[in-house]
Amino acid sequence: MNLFSTTTAVRLHRLGLALTLSLPVLAQAATRPCRIPDFPQELQCGQIQRPLDPAQPDGKKIDVHFVVVPSQDKNKLSDAVFVLAGGPGQSAINVAAWGQIVLGRLNRRRDLVFVDQRGTGRSAALQCPELENNEALPDRDQSLALTLACMKTLQALPYGDLRYFSTSIAVQDLEAVRLMQGYGKINLVGASYGTRAGLEFLRQYPQSVKRMVIDGVVPPDMRFPAEDAQKALDGLFTDCAKDSSCNRAYPDLAQRWKKLLASLPQKTSFTHPRLGSSVSATITHDVLLGMVHKTLYTPASLAALPYALTQAEQANYAPLVTLSGSFGLPSPTGIAYGMHFSVWCGEAFSRPPSQPANDEFEKMMEQMYGAVCSAWPKAAIPAGFYTIPVSPAPVLLLSGGIDPVTPTRHGDSVAKALGANARHLSIQNAGHGLLTQGCVRDVVYHYLNAKDDAGALKVDASCVRQIPRPLAWQLPKARPVTNASGAPAVPGTSETGARP
Repeated sequence: MNLFSTTTAVRLHRLGLALTLSLPVLAQAATRPCRIPDFPQELQCGQIQRPLDPAQPDGKKIDVHFVVVPSQDKNKLSDAVFVLAGGPGQSAINVAAWGQIVLGRLNRRRDLVFVDQRGTGRSAALQCPELENNEALPDRDQSLALTLACMKTLQALPYGDLRYFSTSIAVQDLEAVRLMQGYGKINLVGASYGTRAGLEFLRQYPQSVKRMVIDGVVPPDMRFPAEDAQKALDGLFTDCAKDSSCNRAYPDLAQRWKKLLASLPQKTSFTHPRLGSSVSATITHDVLLGMVHKTLYTPASLAALPYALTQAEQANYAPLVTLSGSFGLPSPTGIAYGMHFSVWCGEAFSRPPSQPANDEFEKMMEQMYGAVCSAWPKAAIPAGFYTIPVSPAPVLLLSGGIDPVTPTRHGDSVAKALGANARHLSIQNAGHGLLTQGCVRDVVYHYLNAKDDAGALKVDASCVRQIPRPLAWQLPKARPVTNASGAPAVPGTSETGARP
């Protein structure tokens, strides 16, 4: 049982009363020493009991778990940094090691807090192992069948009412953790879907936010993660055509891509990239689009895509399968698909699309999510969720110009809505996520560590450089074998030309 009642905290919060000086002591008693993978030091783990349905505070409960990486400084500051995971469906606790690497300097004087959003990790997880650990390339019908089977399994859980896993409800859990831990205004750092959670927290609790960083901006009205995939792919084709080396190695990529799509379905076999065994599969239209979509996220994998596509033309799909990570080991940073669909179906597919799907990626996503969401229970989403009020707190937005999911235009529009306290930084040829790009983490440190809001908004970001698109990868040419004098070696002889 928590020593500090959540109900009491909410009442104090609503009355605008200051939290007492004894609260941090009580909050410490509500956590316990613990260890998690990838951390050599001891951390603090906690949990808070929350109503599954906020309208029924005395009804069914779930436990929301969190981990605190405590500051060891004697002059510890009260504005902790809360890290919001992506997905939707990632466990914040499982990405804590990444967060500590990126934000470690801030941890000297501030706690880092990782809350597993409801439906993820340790907080009433909604996992679909059939989807998350599936070592196959299922087509649309197979994926739908697996997803709906998982939905029925999840609904049988004690907390299986899937209507109560929305972003709006989840940020209320986050505020409850803030109150229980006795923090003042907090800093929020969100990546990908975590940016949507951050924006909703800011909308509901503007008085609880000191500063915010959102990296790879997902606006509240974004429908699905494929609106800019075709633009990213077309950009690759255009840039390859302009580059003499790339165009010589991979001519007419755009037209060859269309022909490859039109040639499907196609049966093929390839070597499993991890196990080395032979795999037989049917590459369908959707399977190909799905694999290519995964490679668009990072410039490094995007650079190898021309080679992978030209190999696919020859029925060799092994390079594309490897690039897309389709047969990788289950990752602790993976997605809990039950939570993913609970969020996406309620927030995006409870409203009709503003315009019809424009390209192959959008059509695939619209059909896939549409089929799932027609059956998936949907949360009641407040109308205000789709709005972005002017922010009273500074917000730093980060965007990559060739990001296929959260491109620069999202950052621009959200920054405009947030008003004068928003600042948007972008790198034209960067992909999804800038926090580990160059000196961006240093800029974020100085922004969050600035003494006042004016200084934070004016933080020097001149170190953030524009970068070129990585050169298209090409298969290295075999070097001729020569002898010591530089002449071609005689087959069957040693390097000196003598018989072995």
